[in-house]
Amino acid sequence: MQRRNTFQKQIVLDTVRSLKNHATAQEIYHHITQSYPNVGQGTVYRNLKILAQEGQIQKVELPDGADRFDHNCEKHYHVNCIKCGKIFDVEMDIIENLEESIRDTHGIEFLDYEILFKGICPSCQE
Repeated sequence: MQRRNTFQKQIVLDTVRSLKNHATAQEIYHHITQSYPNVGQGTVYRNLKILAQEGQIQKVELPDGADRFDHNCEKHYHVNCIKCGKIFDVEMDIIENLEESIRDTHGIEFLDYEILFKGICPSCQE
């Protein structure tokens, strides 16, 4: 279900698209308040959730950290630097029909998946 497009929602979407760095909600909020100091934190968080639900941005959930938001909604994988915490896109082909090839002994119907690699980025290797 697509909801109405508000000024605040458009600001949040434009910010995620312009940052292109898998920013956290807090980083997005901080960036927005540089130009729009009256936009509240709750407004930013709520609109991030709505935009992700609508498929206009992608939410990248990290097991040990804050969720990140990606402007690229195409199916792709990510790598998380274990030193600095940054998220990067992984340049590789998508594994087609992976859900269908997984054998399950618990009766689970697989619907979707996310693959998150862990590594150390070039900056942290220095």
